[in-house]
Amino acid sequence: MPTIELPEQPTSVLEPIAPLTAVAPDLTDITLDDDDGLMVRPPWWSQTLTFLFIVVPFLGLIAAIYTLWGVGFSWLHLSLLLGGYILTGLGVTVGFHRLFTHKSFETGPVMTAVWGILGSMSAEGPLLKWVANHRRHHQHSDRDHDPHSPHLHGAGILARIKGAIHAHMGWFFAAEPADNARYVADLRSDPLVRTISNLFPLWVALGLLIPAGIAGAVTGTWTGALLGLLWGGLARLLLVHHVTWSINSACHLWGTRTFRSHDHSRNNAVFGVLAFGEGWHNNHHAFPTSARHGLRWWEFDASYLVIRGLEVVGLARKLRIPSRERMAAKLNRPTARH
Repeated sequence: MPTIELPEQPTSVLEPIAPLTAVAPDLTDITLDDDDGLMVRPPWWSQTLTFLFIVVPFLGLIAAIYTLWGVGFSWLHLSLLLGGYILTGLGVTVGFHRLFTHKSFETGPVMTAVWGILGSMSAEGPLLKWVANHRRHHQHSDRDHDPHSPHLHGAGILARIKGAIHAHMGWFFAAEPADNARYVADLRSDPLVRTISNLFPLWVALGLLIPAGIAGAVTGTWTGALLGLLWGGLARLLLVHHVTWSINSACHLWGTRTFRSHDHSRNNAVFGVLAFGEGWHNNHHAFPTSARHGLRWWEFDASYLVIRGLEVVGLARKLRIPSRERMAAKLNRPTARH
């Protein structure tokens, strides 16, 4: 099994797909333009179906909250839902994604544990499995062996629907590839990371029991505890999963391509906000090891603000950000002409 090397870099330079350099040749500088037969915009009905598939459940959740307000939902439950969503969502975006997968910044063992546990509470799989799947995604993005591309299921209506469902959540139930372990050899050598990953069921259980305990303590009733479990636990998981998985589906179908990349990744402003900056997905695929995904002033990136805040107080270091020259060199041609 090859060793995956992760060379250190200065803040102003980014080398593409550093976590995979020992597994595959570099892919991020391969440019496939809109006229090459791959980067053709998906048909309008495919984008519309994906839009409805994502938006309707959100509307259903809002309707349930409105209907149950004062009966089975209150400010307490809203606080548990949003607080849990923010903490565990950032556990995925800052922790699982930018820290563990791409090593876009460094931190100490305490914050490593905090981000690993918060990410695990999202119940998207053990840390090592999540990282392996995401590194595989970057190596094979929108090609064969990509775990969750929406573009590998054919061109007809039913095939497009199947692709959107697979990218959004169907892939989560697929068997784990036998060679996934090679993508996380660097993390497996870290006892702390390995322990956090192995204790995944414990973190998921705590993510459900903590809001139940808080609500039970505040209300003093078992009904209150049950509602805390429902809204701060189960509904929070639904929201985190739905937003996170939308990066795999919506952000490879719907949005803009500011930078050249070797796949269908797109910047989507809606999920740039809802997913704490992860929706600037084309930016991320152009510069995968960047701690900052919102690369222009108006691209709000809450995850980067958290990382930057950690740096200010001494809890994060060696943030990796692309230089202006490197960003300019990778701009898509239509954007560069404006």
